[in-house]
Amino acid sequence: MLKGKTALVTGSTSGIGLGIATALARQGANIVLNGFGDVETPRAQVLKAGKAAGAQVAYHGADMSRAADIEDMIEYAQRNFGQVDILVNNAGIQHVARVEEFPPERWDAIIAINLTSAFHTTRLVLPAMQKSNWGRIINVASVHGLVASAQKSAYVAAKHGIVGLTKVTALENATTGITCNAICPGWVLTPLVQKQVDAKAEAQGISNEEATKQLLGEKEPSLQFTTPEELGELAVFFCSPAAGNVRGVAWNMDGGWAAQ
Repeated sequence: MLKGKTALVTGSTSGIGLGIATALARQGANIVLNGFGDVETPRAQVLKAGKAAGAQVAYHGADMSRAADIEDMIEYAQRNFGQVDILVNNAGIQHVARVEEFPPERWDAIIAINLTSAFHTTRLVLPAMQKSNWGRIINVASVHGLVASAQKSAYVAAKHGIVGLTKVTALENATTGITCNAICPGWVLTPLVQKQVDAKAEAQGISNEEATKQLLGEKEPSLQFTTPEELGELAVFFCSPAAGNVRGVAWNMDGGWAAQ
């Protein structure tokens, strides 16, 4: 379905981003990966998924807190594949603390990576999308783009901002072939969430399994994690002709979290 298209997925060397990149490659899209840590393992996973459809995979290690790095990454994608047709803004970090105890430098880093980076990537890919009259911008927000949780002020502020940016981008391109939508997952067992599970287990002196049950039970009525694979298939739907008039939505896949 996406053969000949190019997708840039930020924060895609693990977790949700890797799940989305894998699903898009399976549909034939060329993929530009981005992120830290091990690169060869995720690259091999995405290449394998896209092999039958002829997808190619490139990588750029842009620091998503740096506008100059982001500009270089977009130029790199254009040099390798022509243009970015599908942009998935997924890069994110987390820090947990009460507002009065929140380190200002952590606030600045979270806003920069979780929100400002999406502004930069979006502004840079839109001109080519507008010229070709086709594009898909998918912002990975969170259920925290719809509701709040204590001790996550920067993350919740950034994710609410991502939902707002999604709506504005969608409206400004509403009469074109460019759509912009947000995905709002609940708990997904990514490395970021695993750290929270581990911290809860250590703080309470309980098993990892019990900490997982507690974490899910606090917020997610389904008592199960959403998977990166499920989120990848939702991203594929947003890129399909069936979603051509889905514009500016914040689509929660959260096990009933926001329904409460």
